[in-house]
Amino acid sequence: MTQGLIDARTGPLHTDEVTDAAKEPSIDQVVDRLAARFPHVPRLHVASIVREEFRALESGRIRTFIPTLVERGARVRIQSEFGTDSSGD
Repeated sequence: MTQGLIDARTGPLHTDEVTDAAKEPSIDQVVDRLAARFPHVPRLHVASIVREEFRALESGRIRTFIPTLVERGARVRIQSEFGTDSSGD
């Protein structure tokens, strides 16, 4: 298993396998950003959606963009469940 590099903003880069220890900071950062963007959505619900999105992508071969894809997928799901966010995206 390759340890890989950690990008402070997006998490693990270029790894063969994303370990639980390596993905946890990425999950937390995505949850933080989305919870701030959707303050009317319960944080636990945001965290649940983000974890589901990570699980759906974690078996993929290319790891570089997983945090970005997870955040986008979670944002779309939250917007469809709760309406648009305050930034208007």
